[in-house]
Amino acid sequence: MKNGNNEMATSKEYINGFLQFLELNGVRVYPMMGDYVVYCNDRAVGCVCDNRLFVKITPASRKLLAGAPELPPYAGAKPRYLVENDDKQFLAKLLQAVSADVPAPKKRK
Repeated sequence: MKNGNNEMATSKEYINGFLQFLELNGVRVYPMMGDYVVYCNDRAVGCVCDNRLFVKITPASRKLLAGAPELPPYAGAKPRYLVENDDKQFLAKLLQAVSADVPAPKKRK
């Protein structure tokens, strides 16, 4: 259970398989409330929620995921593209492209 609701959280088996599947330098995940934030090149590009990959809506993701469902990954979240393609090369291209569209994180003082 996640946040006391009836929502399912992402399984450790799924996220480990996701990371092994990608084997892409610069891609990592950070756990957050039972799910995971996906980073590529140190930029938050999406999330894995309930064993499903979502990426931010950017010019690159609009082009690469034309027609993909736009759904909030969890209650109260902004809509993101649900990625239903599990081709390793496509995912690598997608995450790199979205990373290029996302601003670099601000440096902490």
